Amino acid sequence: MARRCDLSGKGVMTGNNVSHAKNRTRRRFLPNLNNVTLVSESLGRSFSFKIAASTLRTVDHRGGLDAYLMKARDTELSPAALKVKKDVMKAAEAAA
Repeated sequence: MARRCDLSGKGVMTGNNVSHAKNRTRRRFLPNLNNVTLVSESLGRSFSFKIAASTLRTVDHRGGLDAYLMKARDTELSPAALKVKKDVMKAAEAAA
């Protein structure tokens, strides 16, 4: 299972542990992933995602899952999130 955010695409980064003596050893910086359930207003149902804590704040800031998905690029979304985005777009077109 990949350690990658389903919505933002944020993943593992690498770097160095640096000791006081300036010895450098490789390390991994893992994203702060959380299992959350987000509700889509236009579809009227909930979806479960594994997303980073920073992405959860961004979803709240943009006004919910639907607004986040409308603005998000397709290249950074997971296949499950792309399917939800497609359904949200269809529901938005039907409402307009």
